[in-house]
Amino acid sequence: MDSKPEEPIVRWLNRGRNRALLFQILLMLSTVLFFVVIGINALSNLEEQGITSGFAFLSHKAGFSIIQTLIEYSESSTYAETFLVGLLNTLLISVLGIIGATILGFIIGVARLSSNWLIAQLAGIYIEIFRNLPLLLQVFFWYFTVLRSLPLPRGSLHIGDWLFLNIRGIYVPRPLPHAGMNWLLIVFLMSIVAITLFKIWAWKYKERTGEELPFIRISLAILFVPTVITWCATGGPLHWELPSLQGLNFNGGITVIPELAALLLALVVYTASFIAEIVRSGILSVNPAQTEAARALGLPQRKILRLVVIPQAMRMIIPQMTSQYLNLVKNSSLATAIGYPDLVSVFAGTSLNQTGQAIEIIAMTMAVYLILSLLISWLMNRYNERALLLER
Repeated sequence: MDSKPEEPIVRWLNRGRNRALLFQILLMLSTVLFFVVIGINALSNLEEQGITSGFAFLSHKAGFSIIQTLIEYSESSTYAETFLVGLLNTLLISVLGIIGATILGFIIGVARLSSNWLIAQLAGIYIEIFRNLPLLLQVFFWYFTVLRSLPLPRGSLHIGDWLFLNIRGIYVPRPLPHAGMNWLLIVFLMSIVAITLFKIWAWKYKERTGEELPFIRISLAILFVPTVITWCATGGPLHWELPSLQGLNFNGGITVIPELAALLLALVVYTASFIAEIVRSGILSVNPAQTEAARALGLPQRKILRLVVIPQAMRMIIPQMTSQYLNLVKNSSLATAIGYPDLVSVFAGTSLNQTGQAIEIIAMTMAVYLILSLLISWLMNRYNERALLLER
């Protein structure tokens, strides 16, 4: 008895690959439809509230001041300049935080493996304390408990006449370049280029002869000798403006506001506790035979760590370190809690409340964090590929 032939559509659906393709298309259409409905609904609500959409508001006058700006800014500046100020402040805290957390994390991570029992225990206590306390609580601790408890300007803590610390911030000297500074910069940059070329030549010389040159001492000589000679020949083109107490506050120098100092301390201390464990696990992942072989060759412990262990541990450290860098950038948005004027505080906060342009402002803010995260990931992946090549 002949069986009834299947319809074409049934035969097409009976294939697993076709069904998977159909479900993916339906999922994609549902997702697009979901966001279209949300967008239409949001635009309708904005229209009912009399709020126009678009980015024309960026050219409007902001009308509020910001306590820290890296560019010229006043109450007559536009929202576009507000966005730029917030972006630069976010970049500032992110870059300083990544540098500080990396240095401190490496020191604590290596100290955690120290043969000195006390140093290893202190490093472990640091990690357990700061890794397990909420970051927001640590931000409050540094801001309200430490920095807000400092004396008033007249009773400032100080180191000589060049660094003052009080409740209004940290005051340090400001560099003031004079005539001849261009020559000094040119000589300094040429010294950096010369050191780079010398490093390449020294590496090839080592491969050819097996002899290692004193690279650090020669590099310091290449860097400092021409720079010092140029400094003397130009009569010292860089002067320093010292902060001084005038009336009830300090004038001159550079002021680091307490909001920036508290947020930076919290991010560095918190992130370094995770980086320290990453460094420790990376070092422990290196085969002990590598260390024993280096020790058999007569290398001192400092060189074994710098030349043998750390380079091999980097392939384990870098991927995890990338996640910590991304977390640090995103955690910088906690600045809103203490009033540091980052992108979220001044643009997604004050500007949004004044203009009501929620969709545009939130979209721009999200785009900034997305681009920063993708850029950090790309840079760290390139560095990771280089570390893997060096390992071979």
